[in-house]
Amino acid sequence: MGGGGREGRSYRSRTQRKHFKQSRENVWKRSKSDPSAPDSTDNPTWQPFATQNPAFDEYYKAQGIVAAEEWDRFVEVLRKALPAAFRINSSSQFCSDIRSQLENDFMKSLQAEVSEDSEAGAIRPLPWYPDNLAWQSNFSRMQLRKNQTLERFHEFLKLENEIGNITRQEAVSMVPPLFLDVQPDHFILDMCAAPGSKTFQLLEIIHQSTKPGSLPDGMVVANDLDVQRCNLLIHQTKRMCTANLIVTNHEAQHFPGCRSKSNASNKGIELESNINQLLFDRVLCDVPCSGDGTLRKAPDIWRKWNVGLGNGLHSLQLQIAMRGISLLKVGGRMVYSTCSMNPVENEAVVSEILRKCGGSVELVDVSTELPQLIRRPGLRSWKIRDKGVWLASYKDVPKYRRTGILPSMFPSGRSDVDPTDNGHKHENGTNVNSEDALQPMDNAVASVDDLDAEVSDLPLEHCMRLVPHDQNSGAFFIAVLQKVSPLAAVEEKPLSPEGNSVPKKDDEPHTTLLDHIPEDKNGKVEVADDTNEKCPEGGSTEANLIDTEEGGATLEVDSSNACEIHDTEETEMHFDKETDSGRIGAKRKLQVQGKWKGVDPVVFFKDETIISSIKTFYGINESFMLNDHLVTRNSDAKHVKRIYYVSNSVKDILELNFRVGQQLKITSVGLKMFERQTSREGTAAPCSFRISSEGLPVILPYITKQILCASATDFKHLLQYKTIKFPDFVDAEFGENASKLMMGCCVIVLRKGSNASTVPVQVNESTIAIGCWKGRGSLSVMVTAVDCQELLERLLVRIETQKDNSMPENNVEAAEAQDPDNNGTKEGTDSIGIAINA
Repeated sequence: MGGGGREGRSYRSRTQRKHFKQSRENVWKRSKSDPSAPDSTDNPTWQPFATQNPAFDEYYKAQGIVAAEEWDRFVEVLRKALPAAFRINSSSQFCSDIRSQLENDFMKSLQAEVSEDSEAGAIRPLPWYPDNLAWQSNFSRMQLRKNQTLERFHEFLKLENEIGNITRQEAVSMVPPLFLDVQPDHFILDMCAAPGSKTFQLLEIIHQSTKPGSLPDGMVVANDLDVQRCNLLIHQTKRMCTANLIVTNHEAQHFPGCRSKSNASNKGIELESNINQLLFDRVLCDVPCSGDGTLRKAPDIWRKWNVGLGNGLHSLQLQIAMRGISLLKVGGRMVYSTCSMNPVENEAVVSEILRKCGGSVELVDVSTELPQLIRRPGLRSWKIRDKGVWLASYKDVPKYRRTGILPSMFPSGRSDVDPTDNGHKHENGTNVNSEDALQPMDNAVASVDDLDAEVSDLPLEHCMRLVPHDQNSGAFFIAVLQKVSPLAAVEEKPLSPEGNSVPKKDDEPHTTLLDHIPEDKNGKVEVADDTNEKCPEGGSTEANLIDTEEGGATLEVDSSNACEIHDTEETEMHFDKETDSGRIGAKRKLQVQGKWKGVDPVVFFKDETIISSIKTFYGINESFMLNDHLVTRNSDAKHVKRIYYVSNSVKDILELNFRVGQQLKITSVGLKMFERQTSREGTAAPCSFRISSEGLPVILPYITKQILCASATDFKHLLQYKTIKFPDFVDAEFGENASKLMMGCCVIVLRKGSNASTVPVQVNESTIAIGCWKGRGSLSVMVTAVDCQELLERLLVRIETQKDNSMPENNVEAAEAQDPDNNGTKEGTDSIGIAINA
């Protein structure tokens, strides 16, 4: 959460300029010749961050975030490393397998690594998260990386996270989507979505109850202002393999409403849509914030923290929240959340939303939901601190500070000051002149205890604040709002951080970072795991547009200056892709076609010849709708490399976007379904497009040609050796059938038991299939090495489970006596297990 938005960047830039102007000491880098630098004899070890800040203590003690008797415990936990947490993808076909592995394997094997007096255990499911799908370890991220005895568990987390079977995410960050009460048919807007952990969670929820080959009626629009953070968002959500997602790049406070005035065709293309305005059933408003709730994972915030961080973001947070309310359907629900403990960023924003919306919006009491989640009620009274002064109400704000300290920051929200007051008076009755204005007025309030703070008359106790020492987590604030009637006709103009009116229309496109991208050198993006939230304070970035397999424009970032991303795995994602000329890593010229400079247009794919050839080659059932559901990012149909599939809901929004003049700036859309294929055999393949691994699960139930069932042994061998000649398959009949397939892409399904191969293949949630290439003399797997490794491990787990369930204990010795060396070549589980481990 912190520091997003143009205003946030401007604020940070001013702070940085001030930092360098005052020549502050760089505590991170010392010259080798610096006599004050510690040498190996005086201080051989690295010194951690100082985990204290007097201003922090003074501020939050005064706000009453926790009771006085809890303060020491509160700060003690804040200074400890944050435990690692992760969530199992509920829509993954291996969901139950992974949960079983955690419950029956790692919970027991890791127990020896925790202290005997620990009651929490090595790893445990979070009690408040449904169905044991979220877990928290008793180890910090640093311990997981450095402790060799935890290596197997760490490798498990890395592999499953990369595949998309789990998502590594801070525990409290998982809470806001749960209070949205998402249903599979909901249209959802995630306003400030990067790096994408909550977006992934929302997609999981809408996909959870869908059957193989079917798509939910709902969809998610994930938006972020920062283009390079959109890269992280795309990379994160790509693991979900969904056709129900649109990623956009807009200022959240000015997100387009896409109001359609007519159903007229767009440039001769007839478009019929079920919607005429972009409204959402659910809105997640996880706004940029000061981020002091993340102190446990980002201890550098201790030295950076000051009260001005929260005060400076209040106006932007309010603008974003009000825009979210305006885009919410009547009867819809919005969750407002931050990873800050500051009431100026939390209760003050919620209070002003309720005041602005009158009776149109209600604060929902969700105290009975997730009963095992320990939460504190919201505050109804708080104080404002500015320039070293405590302020009880807006009338106490000096005139020279009224552009930065707004009435909405106070519990009452009142701005009833004397209009004839030309300056705030000190207690001695003298006005503040320009020179006085530069000095903190320490004599204005003797002590915070002397303040008679305002008390809000709104039901703010329905908000919730999660604090670290309640459940060994980070801190978070959450408020659930419901729109019960349309907003008043008079829409207030958005305010700048200084409180000034900003005359911009809702649907007006706004200039963003993407419009001023320099064409420059190659770089790389440091990819965060989802324990990262919006950065509380970031630096300037250099970004360069390049081509990615998403088809749209994304950015490379000079990570030396970029906003710090706390990457659990410290992995780097390189975006050098094949260009039109076939060269790797070559610089690609920016496309100027379409409305948004540097972003490839979204175009419906209408080439009937190609679509017909795909249907014929794979025998795709007519019940699977391809027409009007395929899009590309290339206007030239003859040079299309990738074809994406979109759900009905996404199709409707794309059609609406065309009608309103492409107001949505789309950086990624749809599920990659087909890719133009090339091979050493040249153009011998009758179909020029292959099925992508991402799209295979969706289209699999509808394929009637180019599909075969393989025994567990042959399926495992394909994963292990990647390429096998037809005569070398254990099942000779399978090898012969494979040789008879047409040249090109084919699908191999893992046969269940000894059942004969049937066409069409019967598909359910447990069906495992991979894409392969049928060449002249062999079959080759078209799956990444990571996916092959994961499938091999999952096969081993399933085979061992089936063996334990099907083989009585008293028959194990007899089976081993018949084949003591486990050399059976049939579909025996022992031979498969040995090969997998080889």
